[in-house]
Amino acid sequence: MSGFESRDIVRISQGSHNRDRDNVIEERSLSISVSTPDYGSNNLGVTMRTSGNDDLLAIGMLYSEGIIKSIRDVESINSEVDSIHFSLRDSSSFNPEIHCRGSTVTSACGICGRSTIDDVLHMHVPDLQEGFGVSIELLSKCLGTMKPNQPFFANTGGSHACASFSEDGQIGMIFEDVGRHNAMDKLVGFYVNNDSIPLSDMILVVSGRASFELVQKSIRAGFPVMASIGAPSTMAIDLAREYGKTLICFAKSDSATVYSGHRRFSNF
Repeated sequence: MSGFESRDIVRISQGSHNRDRDNVIEERSLSISVSTPDYGSNNLGVTMRTSGNDDLLAIGMLYSEGIIKSIRDVESINSEVDSIHFSLRDSSSFNPEIHCRGSTVTSACGICGRSTIDDVLHMHVPDLQEGFGVSIELLSKCLGTMKPNQPFFANTGGSHACASFSEDGQIGMIFEDVGRHNAMDKLVGFYVNNDSIPLSDMILVVSGRASFELVQKSIRAGFPVMASIGAPSTMAIDLAREYGKTLICFAKSDSATVYSGHRRFSNF
């Protein structure tokens, strides 16, 4: 199975050690570049990711950053090993001074390397649906469905996952990656590529913590509800409240903490 590799290890316990092999999540660099009629060819930067669905990752990134509004802004995609190039149409909104990174995008941080986040903070986003309802029972169903659909995590314990679910808890799509922002970009990129944005009738569930960038990407995609297994950050909460998004953290099968938008939670 692609996505992870095997490495030699030594397992150590009290009074003993044994040589063995262990599965480790794959991490490789991906160079992303774009060309536009106004600015020619530019390198957006390098992101560290788990290979696979690179086109969706890059499409999701372009959409989340406001470079494209839909897949129709993309004229062509040229994908090679560990690099991908987009030719964008005039309708795109690429600005090299804003969108080109000055450093490598690590697996821990997708927004790192940007010269400013002002455009991200004030980007046009779809209205988030108010009629959406969520409950502990729905969260429990989503979490129970998500775990067996994470083969990379099952084999390595080293991947993050982002998944979409319908209002009745049916899984839409799920993607894994060494970087949580990459998993999110792959998920959003899938729906952008299928011209299915905004995702106003779906709930987003993410492994790990709820960071600012994941909340921003989820708002841009139109998810009215985001649930995370881990903790939120201050900026994630503040952004969710600003846009009226329901942000649920420390999600478990029988409990959760609501930091924003509790009006969508039926258990209140």
